[in-house]
Amino acid sequence: QVQLVESGGGLVQAGGSLRLSCAASGIFFSINDMAWYRQAPGQQRELVAVITRGGQTNYADSVKGRFTISRDNAKNTVFLQMSSLKPEDTAVYYCNVEARVRSLSPPTGYWGQGTQVTVSS
Repeated sequence: QVQLVESGGGLVQAGGSLRLSCAASGIFFSINDMAWYRQAPGQQRELVAVITRGGQTNYADSVKGRFTISRDNAKNTVFLQMSSLKPEDTAVYYCNVEARVRSLSPPTGYWGQGTQVTVSS
């Protein structure tokens, strides 16, 4: 099983910055893609950014140029640097990783518990 522990959320003024972290632990063979999603009240969960094991990244149009996703493979940790934050970025942010428990196991997605990000105007 894979456990994910997120940190770094909080309250920030518009234009400010926050850095989210998500560390994976447990017993597993490998971690493939790592991603951040967010869910605002009354809205569906949406993909914010994803990074492959090799470092390729993809972002939602709404955060391009403001957010940067990165990872430390040695520490099984993914980060989300958020800058120029806007009130519409307010949401619960969730970490998601795709992992193989064993070498021949199919990849399975795991979710963190979520961390609240609130941007005041």
